[in-house]
Amino acid sequence: MCGITGIIAFNENGKKYLSNINTATACLEKRGPDGDGIYTHNNTALGHRRLSVIDTSSLAAQPFTDASGRYTIVFNGEIFNFKELREQLVLKGIPLRSQSDTEVLLYLYIRDKEKSLGLLDGEFAFAIYDREEENLFLARDRFGIKPLYFYRDEEKFIFASELKALIAFGIPKTIDRSSLQTYLHLNYIPAPYSIFENVRKLGAGNFLGINSRAELKREAYYSIPETHANTSADYEASKKQLHALLEHSVQQRLVADVPIGAFLSGGIDSSIITAIAARHTKHLNTFSIGYKDEPMFDETHYAKLVAKKHHTEHTVFELDNEALFGGLHQVLDYIDEPFADSSALAVSLLCMHTKKRVTVALSGDGADEIFAGYNKHAAELKARSGGQKAALVKAAHPLLRQLPKSRNSKVGNTIRQLEKFAEGIKLSAPERYWKWARWAGFEAGHIFTAAYSNSLQSAEYQKRKAAIIRNISDDYNSVLYTDMRLVLENDMLVKVDRMSMSNSLEVRVPFLDHKIVDFAFSLPAAFKIDGQQRKKILKDAFREDLPAELMHRGKHGFEVPLLTWFRTELKSMIMDELLSESFIKEQAIFNPEAIQQLKTKLFSNNPDDAVEKVWALIVFQYWWKKNYAND
Repeated sequence: MCGITGIIAFNENGKKYLSNINTATACLEKRGPDGDGIYTHNNTALGHRRLSVIDTSSLAAQPFTDASGRYTIVFNGEIFNFKELREQLVLKGIPLRSQSDTEVLLYLYIRDKEKSLGLLDGEFAFAIYDREEENLFLARDRFGIKPLYFYRDEEKFIFASELKALIAFGIPKTIDRSSLQTYLHLNYIPAPYSIFENVRKLGAGNFLGINSRAELKREAYYSIPETHANTSADYEASKKQLHALLEHSVQQRLVADVPIGAFLSGGIDSSIITAIAARHTKHLNTFSIGYKDEPMFDETHYAKLVAKKHHTEHTVFELDNEALFGGLHQVLDYIDEPFADSSALAVSLLCMHTKKRVTVALSGDGADEIFAGYNKHAAELKARSGGQKAALVKAAHPLLRQLPKSRNSKVGNTIRQLEKFAEGIKLSAPERYWKWARWAGFEAGHIFTAAYSNSLQSAEYQKRKAAIIRNISDDYNSVLYTDMRLVLENDMLVKVDRMSMSNSLEVRVPFLDHKIVDFAFSLPAAFKIDGQQRKKILKDAFREDLPAELMHRGKHGFEVPLLTWFRTELKSMIMDELLSESFIKEQAIFNPEAIQQLKTKLFSNNPDDAVEKVWALIVFQYWWKKNYAND
């Protein structure tokens, strides 16, 4: 993968910002440590940082300009079917000077303009400048695997892979208060919004065109099919088709001119990817992390079973709490927008160690959203089905509210989940989805100061919430559809992209081949989840590839021991720095009394959700100090 940025000016004042292209490009060095390039023409400048993966020669260096000199591209990503597309171009008599997918992408656009996007099987964000028309064309892949931010005012339009490059152009850093409110509910900020008022993210499956006259056109070229599933589909035939589609997807994503491996957590998804990749790669390298100090979160036993079954060259990175904590500041320093998925710490360390052995790694991301793999998916099915067990949990809600809850113990976590279920079952399906999507789940009127919160902010927040949950319906697939557009695009893929790129590692996600996603959403929900198991068809399709021990084990994620840290190494940061009474009052965003109540609960015998709330606040406060302390 790579890092891209650029600017097109609309007037003379806008042109003054073109000189920042070098600084902005340098901000993306970790995304592309193997080279850099700058292109300028009149009112436009493009910057690129390169991570060499396909055609590592100088012939594929970017910015890349076609033979006529008219079109120039900066490209972040991979086009996995580029060899077939290249053959088509050659047969049409188009002379190509490299073996790169970048050149293929550029000439496809020259030939077909935005229609070329439908031909691509890949993960990408790119910009193409037409010097004759003086316009920019930008596009992002179907599911938002690769990021693309943009800023626009009356003088200029700027884009970049990461927010830090936009900041290098000197854009205003006015916090979007509705985005902050959403962040405190979800732990992340969903596209198209960002933490800044005038910065947007190009949505997944969208393209954008803008010219020197400031005329902007933005459209979707792809959306996940929302049509009702084929109720007459045959289960056995569907299993075979899914098997063939995923086999093909993994094969395509093994193409590279650098060493390649696979993440292997011990879960179903990464185990299936590993099993397929091992069939097509000699001595496949696989990688997982283990927790020496937190056996509840350790999955390496299962990963080793898979590695042994498929004869991979497996490496386990054994981490203790000290090593995890040691990576904290690296993560907080790299993220340039508040993002409080704490598993990013573990993913960062996994990527750091993996990079020492390979440049590209395959990942199992996407399968949970497509095939109903999360605990909340089983809970949603139970809520919709009703029954005696659901009624009992609902009746026990008053008792559950009184019991101690914590993610750091099995009993405490079970009580936490039961209470969450009891609360959600009383709500409509859309409102239940929103409640179960939350992590920290602050009440905005309580956490903000009266001066910072206002009715316009609240109205905008409700508008954004309504747009997210509007597709939730009686069709269970609508839950998975919303997860794809909310959780996958804005949490899971952001986490993997930022943490892998901070370590100059490319990650590929075979489950997000659009042919697999389109096929999965044509299937009845009952093929994916029932009262006994989640990801049903996926497990059945690859049952022979998986050790029996994996088939009915519980769902685990990359958990980190936040509560332990908050009561030890991070206690001073909480009490004396980021959440100190003096800083909270000086900052004038958060209600000091609410923060004090939260800290008291955190250090009590029943911390409950105070752990997640404090983590979300720490991430924001760290980000705020980085961006505003010296202003």
